[in-house]
Amino acid sequence: MSYLNFLDKAVEEIKSMKIRGAGKIARFAVETLGKIVEVSNAKTPNELFIELHEASKKLLSSRPTAVSLPNGIRFVMHKTNLLLKEKLSIEEFKKEVLAIVKEFINKSEGALNKIAVFGAKRIEDGETIMTHCNSAAVIAILKKAYNEGKNFKVYVTETRPLYQGRITAKQLGEAGIKTILIIDSAARYFMNKVDKVLVGADAVAVNGAVVNKIGTSMIALAAYEARTQFLVAAETYKFSPETMIGELIHIEERSWKEIISNEELKEILNCEVKNPAFDVTPPEYIDAIITEEGVIPPQAAFYILQKSFGELTPEELAEYKTYKPIEEI
Repeated sequence: MSYLNFLDKAVEEIKSMKIRGAGKIARFAVETLGKIVEVSNAKTPNELFIELHEASKKLLSSRPTAVSLPNGIRFVMHKTNLLLKEKLSIEEFKKEVLAIVKEFINKSEGALNKIAVFGAKRIEDGETIMTHCNSAAVIAILKKAYNEGKNFKVYVTETRPLYQGRITAKQLGEAGIKTILIIDSAARYFMNKVDKVLVGADAVAVNGAVVNKIGTSMIALAAYEARTQFLVAAETYKFSPETMIGELIHIEERSWKEIISNEELKEILNCEVKNPAFDVTPPEYIDAIITEEGVIPPQAAFYILQKSFGELTPEELAEYKTYKPIEEI
């Protein structure tokens, strides 16, 4: 199939973190599905759906923790599956699927703008903020607050082993915001100088627990002990529907080669290297989650998920998760 090359390239770009940031990953994956629709030689809607389904499985395997990725794909595939029942021509079907792709992209980008508005209200003039990793939602909030005339500075952790925090420092610095780059383990050392911690999220569970870049939970614990406010910025499509039926969010473990070279490891006897990419911050350490729906306590994550998925029965939710193609009639 003509699209296999760019599909494999897209999967590799997500896996290698060339495309990074949960929202950006979701949009990129959905855009990839749109490209497949555009170049597909499928003769029938069901044939095209099967192609999209197979492509979705590859995309879903690329980053197992970032809930925005599967939720973005599910958004497209669930609506596309419903289209199969309308007996459209292949041309009409393609047009409708591309409209669904565009709908998700617009929804995702619009969510960031709303989060920036809500979040900027939580930033006060003269404050000191701390952030971890690289979050588009966090960047949007801080830029919005700065453009409103608020003067503040931001402690940015390096976020090892891939140093995404340096990207954050660069983006904020280019916007005119003063930053202080620190190593991850210095977070507690500087915590008493911080008014608020603001981080993004890769996933939010039904109980309000937040999955984010490894190290987030330790920073949240330090903030809790120091009585520093801890805020999370997350689009609602990062809320995990699986957790509504008791499933756990899978924590991705990346290659140990991101931490140490093979040559260096050979010099350390009896040593195993582990590299989890994310950790879980319990809701007790989170003061609020800033979403496009508004600022909510972590315990209200249930209502966000219920609003989006609550009308689905367990059987329908399972179908939404798998979106298997119906038989062509």
